[in-house]
Amino acid sequence: MSCVLRFIRPQLATSVDQPPEGENWIHEIKHDGYRAQVLLEDGRARVLTRTGLDWSEHFPSIVHAAVNLDCHSAIIDGEAIIQDENGVSDFEALGSALRRCPHAIMFYAFDLMHLNGRDLRQEPLSERRCLLQGLVRKDDESRIQFSEEFHGDGAAFFEACAERKLEGIVSKLATSRYVSWRTKTWLKTKCFTESSFVVIGTDRDRKTGAMRALLAHPNGEHLDYAGAAFIALRDDAREEFLSEVERLATTNAGFGFTRLYGVRWCKPELTVRVKHLAASKGLRHAVVKTLL
Repeated sequence: MSCVLRFIRPQLATSVDQPPEGENWIHEIKHDGYRAQVLLEDGRARVLTRTGLDWSEHFPSIVHAAVNLDCHSAIIDGEAIIQDENGVSDFEALGSALRRCPHAIMFYAFDLMHLNGRDLRQEPLSERRCLLQGLVRKDDESRIQFSEEFHGDGAAFFEACAERKLEGIVSKLATSRYVSWRTKTWLKTKCFTESSFVVIGTDRDRKTGAMRALLAHPNGEHLDYAGAAFIALRDDAREEFLSEVERLATTNAGFGFTRLYGVRWCKPELTVRVKHLAASKGLRHAVVKTLL
């Protein structure tokens, strides 16, 4: 039987610096994974990417959980993630999980656009989520989980998420309809941000032994030391980084910090993009993401 349900272009959130205020907003944890859409019809489930590609074979555990939902048909919006030992979504581990252990991938459902032949997109978010919560019943063993919401002080919720080293929060107007474009009725506030820095050397983390990039940012004719970041580059990008650091190697110390040991200095000519905690004055929980 051919499928009647079709992919719906997802609603997207607008980035803001601070969460919105007011009682009409609900707030959720912003999971760091792949946006996905579950389509269930006549006992058959599909998992589509945010652009509509069928990735069902990549998410077998989500497909299995979907066919066990108590409904004839549904279109569910959510995020496919992998969690670390603290229950925090880990985007870097997700790519590896897709190749090695896809059954560990979970789906956090946060919206419901269709249920049993009924198009719900014109219904208020609060009603859609009520129906979704009834559909995705509490089951800690299921690979489909309901994305819990927080009502109240969005700023306090954001601070709590930042303390837990989460990516951020998404705030949604409870009365809003579902639309397939970027809107200001959905707002995302990230706990992390990305900035550009100059690499002045490398060292090893004392606890883990992992290589770190020592970073600085220009200040007129001088460089101000910013801190260190772990290197999250993979494959070719990592090889390019190491090659450039070797090519730019120098015996001249970039800074006279006594607390830095075993540093391999390099000329400040390599620029990188770094993801780090936004609320911190210095670099915290920082990782090198790309070369510039």
